[in-house]
Amino acid sequence: MTTLNNLIDRSRQLAPGIFIAIITGLAALFLSEHYGAPAMLFALLLGIAMSFLYQDTQCRSGIEFTACHVLRIGVALLGLRIAFDDVVALGWQTALLLVCAVGSTIVFGITLAKVFQLNKRFGALTGGSVAICGASAAMAISAVLPNDKNRERDTLLTVIGVTSLSTIAMVAYPIIASYLGLDETQTSIFLGGTIHDVAQVVGAGYSVSEQTGDLATLTKLVRVAFLMPVVLCFLIVLKANKNIVADGGKAPGLPGFLVAFIILMVLNSVMNVPELVTTSATEVSRFALVVSIAAIGMKSNLGQLTKVGFKPILLMVAETAWIALIILAWLLYF
Repeated sequence: MTTLNNLIDRSRQLAPGIFIAIITGLAALFLSEHYGAPAMLFALLLGIAMSFLYQDTQCRSGIEFTACHVLRIGVALLGLRIAFDDVVALGWQTALLLVCAVGSTIVFGITLAKVFQLNKRFGALTGGSVAICGASAAMAISAVLPNDKNRERDTLLTVIGVTSLSTIAMVAYPIIASYLGLDETQTSIFLGGTIHDVAQVVGAGYSVSEQTGDLATLTKLVRVAFLMPVVLCFLIVLKANKNIVADGGKAPGLPGFLVAFIILMVLNSVMNVPELVTTSATEVSRFALVVSIAAIGMKSNLGQLTKVGFKPILLMVAETAWIALIILAWLLYF
């Protein structure tokens, strides 16, 4: 009975903040459907506009819960979108290209962050987000980084940056592909291999043709499959880094959402999961990520964002240009 009472009390404590985040997420989805801009960006902006609610002790714990645990549920469910057959269908040459593009972009981001005198972890966060799947990758990578005082600010800034750049790329990259004379397959690989967010890849691909949209989406999903290996690599590096504590954080252990992601991906690869299940999981994942990014926005401090300067933005633009040039060079010359 005591356990039940504690559970009821905890639910009552969390309910106001969770409810506010859900309402904000629904508003973001409504605006996205009617105005065509990314739901993640709307959720973030609406969350920032409602950041005063985080100061309310009645909502704070629920917002904290949503920003952390609901986020991890959304990332874990991404595993049902990916299967090993996707990599096989794409071909080993394209898969190898994506491995090189993703890996080099992360290394480039960390190196350039050091040149700009920014934290290397910020370079890893932005590099991974640009290289893999935009805002979703930013939140997944952030979840395993040491919990220092700038983690939430850096995550917020990265989500804003990669979402904005992805939207610009959705419009500009099909025009660039046409100007360079890329054929349908080349255009698909270019769009799927360079645009940050899945939704923007879909928008750009199907604006060219249905076949381009299909192959671009498949290419993008293979990039999404790199999320968990990259997160695992970051965890290994953080565990091996003995200066982690001195830098103001603690190396995290293997998170449950990472294990769940891998299990779901394996299940989707070895079993014939009904389409209804995968579609439902995708929708739940999308909604969970939108709601959690709204909660992250509520926790934001705009004063901190104004102090970061132009270097982080320049870093994300450079990373975006880097992965685009890598893909284009391979398509045009190899």
